[in-house]
Amino acid sequence: MLSRRCASWWPAAAFSLLTGWAHAQAPPPPPAEPAPRPSTERATLRYTDQLSGTYSAGAVSRTLLNTSHAISYAKGRHFGVPFGGSFIYGRQDRRLRERELLLNLSPYYRLGRFRAYAIGAYERSNLRGIRNRQQVGAGPGWAFFYNDTLQRELLVSNVVLREATHFIDGTVRVVTRNSVRVKVAYEWGLLRLNSSTFYQPALGNKNDYRFSNTSTLGLHVTRRLALTATYAYSYEQRVIEDKKRGNTNVTIGVQYSNGK
Repeated sequence: MLSRRCASWWPAAAFSLLTGWAHAQAPPPPPAEPAPRPSTERATLRYTDQLSGTYSAGAVSRTLLNTSHAISYAKGRHFGVPFGGSFIYGRQDRRLRERELLLNLSPYYRLGRFRAYAIGAYERSNLRGIRNRQQVGAGPGWAFFYNDTLQRELLVSNVVLREATHFIDGTVRVVTRNSVRVKVAYEWGLLRLNSSTFYQPALGNKNDYRFSNTSTLGLHVTRRLALTATYAYSYEQRVIEDKKRGNTNVTIGVQYSNGK
């Protein structure tokens, strides 16, 4: 009787031992891969609207309205695509004098203090007799000082531009320019200063150059609304007949900015 029980138990025990040994020899399963972390680079969209103007009456009556708009899209701290536009309308002694349109697209790459820019611009100007002007170019820049938190910046860039200008008298001028820009931004309490200066000589022709400066001082009434005073000066060495080379505007207005 005992021998029969042992005979029936032995195959089951042997099968259990062999199964356990096989499982012990099998390699352990590979560790599960960690779930990918979500990207920490946030996309931001910011826009700014500014409206300013002046009116004077007396020996010479003058009306000037200036509106500018800027939209900037940035992905993280390295890439951005700013787009800006401005329109100026001015009359003097009841005659149209200024009707200026400027559109500018300037995507950039930023790495530390280094900058790399691409430029695309379109311009029309009644003041300088420009029916339309197109510019494309690219070049580097360097931030000598930059602080996002304090909104302070000192930046110098150098861009090579290819420019085609069609004047209202039918002439066309195609040149290559070297565009040097100095940009300053400084915020102190409720005051904020923004200034951009351009010097743009034509390559190979020192008598064909442009110079301009736009500086805006803003007093913040709220976080998004500010009272502004803007000084703008532009000078173009080569203009068509009966057009002035230089122009100066001083305007006072308001600025609204937002972002997300």
